[in-house]
Amino acid sequence: MTKISVFGIGYVGVVSAACLARDGHEVIAVDLDQDKVDGLNAGRAPIVEKGLDALVAEMAESGRMTATTDAAEAVAKTDASFVCVGTPSAPDGSVGLDFVVSVCEDIGRAIAAKRDRHTVIMRSTIVPGTMEEVCIPTLEKASGKRAGRDFGVGYFPEFLRESTAIEDYADPGLIVFGSLDEQTEQILTEINQDLPCEMNKVDIRTAEMVKYTSNSWRAAKISFANEIGNIAKANELDGQKVMSILCSDTKVAMSPAFLRPGFAFGGSCLPKDVRALKAVGQSSGIATPLLNAILEANDAQIERAETMVRAASKKAVGLVGVSFKSGTDDLRESPLADLAARLIDSGQEVRVYDPYVATAFANDPGAVGRGNAVVPDLSERMEDDIDQLIEDSEVIVVGNKYPEVTERLKGSLGNRRVVDLGRIDPDVVSDAGYQGICW
Repeated sequence: MTKISVFGIGYVGVVSAACLARDGHEVIAVDLDQDKVDGLNAGRAPIVEKGLDALVAEMAESGRMTATTDAAEAVAKTDASFVCVGTPSAPDGSVGLDFVVSVCEDIGRAIAAKRDRHTVIMRSTIVPGTMEEVCIPTLEKASGKRAGRDFGVGYFPEFLRESTAIEDYADPGLIVFGSLDEQTEQILTEINQDLPCEMNKVDIRTAEMVKYTSNSWRAAKISFANEIGNIAKANELDGQKVMSILCSDTKVAMSPAFLRPGFAFGGSCLPKDVRALKAVGQSSGIATPLLNAILEANDAQIERAETMVRAASKKAVGLVGVSFKSGTDDLRESPLADLAARLIDSGQEVRVYDPYVATAFANDPGAVGRGNAVVPDLSERMEDDIDQLIEDSEVIVVGNKYPEVTERLKGSLGNRRVVDLGRIDPDVVSDAGYQGICW
């Protein structure tokens, strides 16, 4: 078991300290507030949280959890420090780091006076890059030592919900952490190894981003549910019943397939149905800011792709896929068809490889695309040979993924500039010759 100092006896700090002690670790909680320290040492929780009073009392009585205002003493007596201080919004809406910086300075000075190696693990919510740009430099300056070499550093965000925090700690839905060094990774692995959840070991910046993404996603879901509820009520329907039924669909509605960053949505259903629901809201006198933003964001993603393609090519563009998704010839409100039309309108020469649309042309030229004529002279722009498309193009735009040509597209990397909207290879990231739309 590990000896751990927890800086900050607030909501996250006290729950973390008590649960770590419950799991057998020796914990010293650190705070500037003497009343909080005295209360914790007396077995009193500083916040109201289900089950916390009893747990704090038990851990204080066992001696596995103590509290102090002396940061240097806490660092000297422990192997690792968890930083759990608040990061309130600054006046401009950015993350406030005053408490984080102050604690990093205290811990850094304590590390300077400590002979043994120490590990600093941030749990406070901080935006991507904060560890590298603020926390680590502050620790290094205060300690006179090098992060990753002389002391360990990690970021381990928490996902505790108020009122169920103790249960969430024991049964988390998500564990993610990043570290600079092997020893820190080992400490975090040992702390989490008995929990019933996969450990996601990533770089520190990714761990920082996951925390903000999680919170923003939850906020988006609440606002979406509220907007649907408002429209439902205005039409004498029960919004909670509607959302409850929706959430029972784990195949499509709750599928992770729709949470994969990439290109815009299209087809015969999603665009028109979002517009229709907006119209229902408007006719009922209900504002629909989130539904409005969905369509605005979708159009912005098409504009983003257009900008990337135009920056990569002066003239010849090879577009892989033009239907709204692979496996169909359906061009109705296809974002790829929209992209092709925009590029053509700007003077680009666009050739298209799409086996499903090509088959539709061969079978019945009059029915192709099911009535969509957004791409000028589409039939004349079709190319059946992917190698010829690659040869004739300055830039290849990967829209839809077709397994039969994936390897040939991957082989073009380094020989042709590629703008990838579908991700032909999860191991490839953007560089000078290859640009992924979201990676």
